[in-house]
Amino acid sequence: MRVNFTVNGRQQEADDVWEGESLLYVLRERLGLPGSKNACEQGECGSCTVRLDGVPVCSCLVAAGQVEGRDVVTVEGLAEFAKQREEHGHGGACGTGGGCGSKGGVSLDAAKQWQAHGSGDSQTGEGVELSNIQQAFIDAGAVQCGFCTPGLLVQADALLEENSSPSDQDIREALSGNLCRCTGYEKILDAVRLAAARQAEAV
Repeated sequence: MRVNFTVNGRQQEADDVWEGESLLYVLRERLGLPGSKNACEQGECGSCTVRLDGVPVCSCLVAAGQVEGRDVVTVEGLAEFAKQREEHGHGGACGTGGGCGSKGGVSLDAAKQWQAHGSGDSQTGEGVELSNIQQAFIDAGAVQCGFCTPGLLVQADALLEENSSPSDQDIREALSGNLCRCTGYEKILDAVRLAAARQAEAV
């Protein structure tokens, strides 16, 4: 089958998708976006987390056919997505029209309205100024081998979009589905705290 959907603000088409193919496989093998990592393939580790219509999901558990006509943001497009959110209020906190409903994250209509542009490349993430959470991970030393980092970044970005001032318990709960084998998680928690503090200063 053929699947048409938007990835990082660009319309994409995947041909000859077989019935059991996952979104993760399509992103990595068909579209050349290796940021979402292929680890457990059972939705247990969070390394393949992407945003589907604004909501964080494990892309290994999403059938490719389910994304027809929908919007996907991977770690490669995270910085541009965050920039669009800042400029246009797509997503954002409850008061900015982004939707803090039961699912959290951006609304489907808002997600569909952002488009990649500028000198950077939302396909690869190259040449794009890092988002707040990405820079915080670097500054706090929250990256070791980096395998879990893409999923953590996507999930943490979604948390800060929904809750601009999360408690430590909020952070731990939001990231509970993202496993890291290298760290004791403290630097990761530090990074989210740092990003939240910087976000608050910028308001």
